[in-house]
Amino acid sequence: MDRHVEETNNKGDLTLRQVASTLCKRIDIGTAILPKPLFSEWDTAQDGRQKEIPNASVSVPTSSSPSRNVLETTAATTTYADIVSNEFNSVVIEHHLKWAPLCHTLPGPIDEQTPSTRLGRYDFAHCDAMVDWALQRGMKVKGHVLCWHVTTPTFVEQLSTDEIREELRRHIYTTVGHFRGRIRCWDVVNESLAPDGTLANNIFLRKLGPTYIEECFRWAHDADPSAFLIYNDNKVEGMNGPNKEKADGFYLLLKNLVGKGVPIHGAGMQAHFNAGGVGDRQRVPTPLEVKNQIQRIGKLGLKVNISEMDVRVSQLSGGEEMKTLAQTQIYHDIIAAALTEQAFDGIWLWGFSDRHTWVKNFYYDDTPLIFDEQYKKKPAYFALRNAIATLSIGGTVGGKVRLQNNNKEGEDNEPWGSPWMPKQDDVQSKESSMLPGVNASHISGDCRPDWEQN
Repeated sequence: MDRHVEETNNKGDLTLRQVASTLCKRIDIGTAILPKPLFSEWDTAQDGRQKEIPNASVSVPTSSSPSRNVLETTAATTTYADIVSNEFNSVVIEHHLKWAPLCHTLPGPIDEQTPSTRLGRYDFAHCDAMVDWALQRGMKVKGHVLCWHVTTPTFVEQLSTDEIREELRRHIYTTVGHFRGRIRCWDVVNESLAPDGTLANNIFLRKLGPTYIEECFRWAHDADPSAFLIYNDNKVEGMNGPNKEKADGFYLLLKNLVGKGVPIHGAGMQAHFNAGGVGDRQRVPTPLEVKNQIQRIGKLGLKVNISEMDVRVSQLSGGEEMKTLAQTQIYHDIIAAALTEQAFDGIWLWGFSDRHTWVKNFYYDDTPLIFDEQYKKKPAYFALRNAIATLSIGGTVGGKVRLQNNNKEGEDNEPWGSPWMPKQDDVQSKESSMLPGVNASHISGDCRPDWEQN
């Protein structure tokens, strides 16, 4: 039996949330959620009386003139909702709280036949329903995200510098202010770095200059002085590993913000891993590289969380057994290593079931999460649960993951990731570090999201 799941029987039928309640410190065990399966997944609901929430998907709305009363529910719950409330102590709204979905492309009961092009027109119906649902179940809610160029309304591009600054400020004030006292933790700025660790040449950098990041944090703090504020980015998880330049840029950005006295309290490292990735940009970092990155950020006085974890395996060669081995080891070892650091405060998955994963829409068909499409627990679930339990009474901190030597940290002195990790030869490394169709000099400032860079 795989050592990452072999302790399953020792945990009995405890859920992730129950295991987390036994730990020596508070750890967020969170998942991203979507409103449609949360409230009205018809084929898995316990009865058919619940009404489906119109427009509650990641696609453009299709229904006409929905009324607000569709948010009313019966006592029945969906399987999706049952798993969320039983397994997790925290949730983050996956999509609907971003700027464009919130007031332009998915505005809830606003009639989609007349999409809004007027900034300041908000409808929080879907988000309110999800936030209230979670709070009623004693769950922490993280807001995601206040400033991300990818999900900014397209017509913002036409505004002047002064207009954009004012509208961004108003958006942050409006959104944080609406949820003040309910959402106490926010991803403020997301993915402002290019692959080489420089600032991405996005609309906010072009129009407002590099100070837009600190301005966003100050505005969020003004809107809710008690809120915990986070900077979030991808491919920054490992120190001196793959994506070294971006990981260093992440650290230096955080250090600069802290040094300026900006009200920032935490850092989110997304951890969208590809087990079949090769080269400087795609390889999965080792547990030690992740531990070291958390450690140096923690020394800045910040908390660190794994913010959007999923583990793609479809590009691995070999059969299902090899893919399962890779996925369980990554979930277990990365989280077990992260938990050895005092600054680490949470694991957030970007969804929990392969039935509802963004990967299929933005990358390719895959099974990156800890429950399968039928909501059955996968080996990755038990691997993650065992990793979380390393901080419980009787647990072994670090989960027996070797962390002393970056090159020889696996069992039998084999490099971590053997035997599933693809060969990382020099040619693959150089080719994989390049973005499609460009040379290295063009990587600087690249503001495309990861799925467009690959």
